[in-house]
Amino acid sequence: MKKILSIAMALVLMLAMAGTAMAAQEGTLTGGSITINDAVPGQAYKAYQILYLESYNATAGAYAYKANSAWETWLRTQTTYLSFDAQGYVTWKANADAAAFAKLAQAEATKTGSTITADATATAPAAAEGATYSTVTIDNLNLGYYLVDTTLGTLCSLDTTNPDVEMFEKNVAPANVKTVEEDSTGNYGETNDADIGQTVNFKSTITAQAGAENYVFHDKMSAGLTYTGVTGITLKTGSEEPATVAASNYTVVTEGLTDDCTFEVRFTQAFCDTLKANDQIVISYKATLNENAVVGLPGNPNESKLSYGDSSMSSSNVTPPSQTTTYTWDVDVFKYTMNGETETALAGATFTLSKNADGSKPIALVSEGNNVYRVAKTGETGTVTEITTDATGKFTIKGLDADTYYLTETAAPAGYNKLASAVTITIGNNGVVNGTTEATQGVDEVKVLNQSGAELPSTGGIGTTIFYVIGAALVIGAIVILVAKKCAGSEK
Repeated sequence: MKKILSIAMALVLMLAMAGTAMAAQEGTLTGGSITINDAVPGQAYKAYQILYLESYNATAGAYAYKANSAWETWLRTQTTYLSFDAQGYVTWKANADAAAFAKLAQAEATKTGSTITADATATAPAAAEGATYSTVTIDNLNLGYYLVDTTLGTLCSLDTTNPDVEMFEKNVAPANVKTVEEDSTGNYGETNDADIGQTVNFKSTITAQAGAENYVFHDKMSAGLTYTGVTGITLKTGSEEPATVAASNYTVVTEGLTDDCTFEVRFTQAFCDTLKANDQIVISYKATLNENAVVGLPGNPNESKLSYGDSSMSSSNVTPPSQTTTYTWDVDVFKYTMNGETETALAGATFTLSKNADGSKPIALVSEGNNVYRVAKTGETGTVTEITTDATGKFTIKGLDADTYYLTETAAPAGYNKLASAVTITIGNNGVVNGTTEATQGVDEVKVLNQSGAELPSTGGIGTTIFYVIGAALVIGAIVILVAKKCAGSEK
């Protein structure tokens, strides 16, 4: 029997947890319910009984309200909106702004240290197949005047249960879209290419919603990007021109963060209270592509998101991550000569790399060993501008933007002719080197051929020998003639 009783109690507790949570409702009239249409799946809706109904006549439009004791002290300070008579009955003041009152009530219920709790909560179920929103009902309510709030941070409604009321979620979750600037065009999109050491500009656009609460922007940069600062924040409302958001409306935080992000922008609640549906907050910031950047694929990602709503539920109220990727590339070079039909590596060739066709302003590089050179960061020490090939004839330069570069030979190997002009290297947006319409995959390495000249014929030594030979021949000839003449004379 004890085991059966334990199981039964466990089932009761499970059912109680699955149902609507109840708190300090007041009044004797029961059976109320609030149905919220167009509810956002997965979001919690909270109902606060601000006033309870002592009695009412819906046909006559007559309602006798009294304050819920948890709210009474605060309600008596809201003289702009409400009046109390001597018996504690509450009436609404003519022309008072119900939306403004609802916002104040929401702030009172959710402020730090508040003892006011929701009288009932319910979570919107998943939407039906093909639908975006769902319907959620909060029932078993004592009749009264209720504030319904949501963890979205967007105010839902104020209304009276007599006994049932139907509300519509007026807003949707905020959105965040991140973009990065491609420096060659100035356009912002999902990807860009950059040199190591280059400044990369980002923008994140937050589409706000009315009733915004606890907006915190989070950005996480990969190891290849060094955050350098927020450069400005603007707010665009409707068709108006974007206006600068004063620094007093937000705080940029880079230390003590707990969610593995690089920095946060925390907006004040006072600023959030000014936001209307579809207002656009644009956060501009920058980073430097550093020496830890991934060269080639998969690139260097940067991710941002927005947390919002009830601070106690902020872990579940986060926009989907929005990501950009910054790419940087490399190029392999092979210096060689032809030995018959064989490509033979050449040592001793010296090159510079520049973005100028005449080779001016060569790019500063840092040697990483094994014939690999990286584009240097601004102010980095130990840099070089010239690369001299070793016996392999090969070297690699990494950390390059998608751009056109010029490889200039400043010194040729001994016995070889220096190149008359620079070698053009083009890196495409996809990292392809020297791609063409016919060869869309480009080349694996840039090959640089050096030609040597043959030894020219010698002219100085052979001329002297000829003179000696001719002279000797003349002397011998003269002796022969002289001897012949003497022989001829003696015979006579």
